[in-house]
Amino acid sequence: MAKGKNVLTTGDVAKICHVAPRTVSKWFDNGQLRGYRIPGSKDRRIPVNELVRFMKVHNMPTTELAVGKIRVLIADSNVNTSSALADILRSKADYEVQNVGSNFETGSVIQKFSPHVLLVSLLAEGIDAAAVCKGIRENEDLRTIKIIALVNNLSDAESTALLQKGFDGYVSYSADPVEVIKRIEEAIAIIY
Repeated sequence: MAKGKNVLTTGDVAKICHVAPRTVSKWFDNGQLRGYRIPGSKDRRIPVNELVRFMKVHNMPTTELAVGKIRVLIADSNVNTSSALADILRSKADYEVQNVGSNFETGSVIQKFSPHVLLVSLLAEGIDAAAVCKGIRENEDLRTIKIIALVNNLSDAESTALLQKGFDGYVSYSADPVEVIKRIEEAIAIIY
């Protein structure tokens, strides 16, 4: 599988699972394997995280699924905080990490870096986390990116509102690095 590929064709899935493409189509058509159809076409697309879920449910080995390193983009205007978090994610989880400090940089780097996860600060100056989230959710090619908000303290109502806006989760700035890694892995459904 090519680096940065977050969505697979039925042919890609067939090679990974060692089955015929028609078998993958049947899994898709009967709802066992979730994904979407290309508009105006019968072609199917399966997000990588959905394939991982499907393979784990059916006790299929995931060794053929060469996702490479998990790519994480940190969007935060506080360079010290984001650099420290990036260093921790690189050393403790062996993630590929990049940092950005503005809305413009976030959009530009997402296109090139193709992250699996975006950690975005709700307190960052120059970054409108809600607008970034909305832009990603509205773009067909970016929808598989998991978005986790970096927060201080949230009430139950605030956390519910955050999830309703399209965020996949949130984690506190003061969280233990193990908790941050756990949230990332839960969001992308990769369990080691």
